[in-house]
Amino acid sequence: MTVPVPTAQGDSTTGSTLIHGISELVTNDPAMGEGLLGLIPDAAVIIDGDRIAWVGSAATAPAADTVVDLEGRAVLPGWVDSHSHVVFAGDRAAEFSARLAGAPYSAAGIGVTVEATRAAPQEQLVDQARSLVAEMVAGGTTCIETKTGYGLDVRTEVRIAQAAGQAGVDEVTFLGAHAVPAEFDIDVDGYLDLVCGPMLDAVRPYVGWIDVFCEIGAFDEARARRVLAAGQRHGLGLRVHGNQLGQGPGVSLAVDLGAASVDHCTYLEPADIDALAGSQTVATLLPICDLSTRQPVARGRDLVDAGVSIALATNCNPGSSYSSSMSLAVGLGVLQSRLTPAEAIHAATAGGARALRRTDVGVVMVGARADLHALNAPAHDYVAYRIGTPLTNAVWRRGQRVV
Repeated sequence: MTVPVPTAQGDSTTGSTLIHGISELVTNDPAMGEGLLGLIPDAAVIIDGDRIAWVGSAATAPAADTVVDLEGRAVLPGWVDSHSHVVFAGDRAAEFSARLAGAPYSAAGIGVTVEATRAAPQEQLVDQARSLVAEMVAGGTTCIETKTGYGLDVRTEVRIAQAAGQAGVDEVTFLGAHAVPAEFDIDVDGYLDLVCGPMLDAVRPYVGWIDVFCEIGAFDEARARRVLAAGQRHGLGLRVHGNQLGQGPGVSLAVDLGAASVDHCTYLEPADIDALAGSQTVATLLPICDLSTRQPVARGRDLVDAGVSIALATNCNPGSSYSSSMSLAVGLGVLQSRLTPAEAIHAATAGGARALRRTDVGVVMVGARADLHALNAPAHDYVAYRIGTPLTNAVWRRGQRVV
């Protein structure tokens, strides 16, 4: 068909927008196209409002009010970053340098960020989070989860949750059980009384999930189970930080309670992989964190081969993974965890959506949220092929062109 002459970017126009000139479209719907990614060559998409209104071959695309020509670029669903910690104050550059000099990573460093975050004015927390969200969006991330957990007192945990919402985060998780603050050092159960009672009551209006750091130096299985049970009573979805620093009960706990995800999964026994394979719990891998902390590489290949549903995320935080780049997470997933490029792209989009139990993001299909990521490349595998190279050409988030 004759494609209308493109107008300018299409950001501020109203009505429908036809995006064509797409060399390869990743839909993540095998019914729409080839393979795991549902690839459509020479494709087009129509956006109407904040939703996708049409997907298919450019040759059969209907007319729209505005036209954008991508001139032979590949298009993916926007990245879904299902694990981040973007609301905080201060930095831990000294800790990073010490780790590179041989100091081991431990959960104890969280206290440095807690002290800075408690002291920071609210405007500073919001501005810091907005800055990181802007970085994420500029790199193609369109759906973002973030956690509290750098306050560890009622007032600051609420402030963090509020700042996350103000910064434009899609999903906010309560992580009061991130670590034990210094004032409760000899009274862990007293701190959990606070987390499961007044703190949870205060933060509940601002969050949809609860998480717990079930790990060496943090919370054991019994205490982690108590935290998650309290969240369930308040109607929150469940997430678990588990198996990051060593073998432990995080995976089995997450599977037993039907958690949406268990994140890190660096140290896994065969029984952990079997349990995940028989469950609806997503194993979220955080390869930038593994690289930064010099931990073993997560066993992405073994998990996928066993039939486990996986996601890739940044774990963007000031201590163990200070990067907002989902493209880097994808590249490391391929080059270190031995995923194929298609598996890694899928894990960073549809996998992240599953980890958040969402069906409206991570896919390109009619009715889905209009989140698109156009690459300065002709195919999806360039993300890992050109690891570390900025490839984002254009981003639509909720139907609005933001890059």
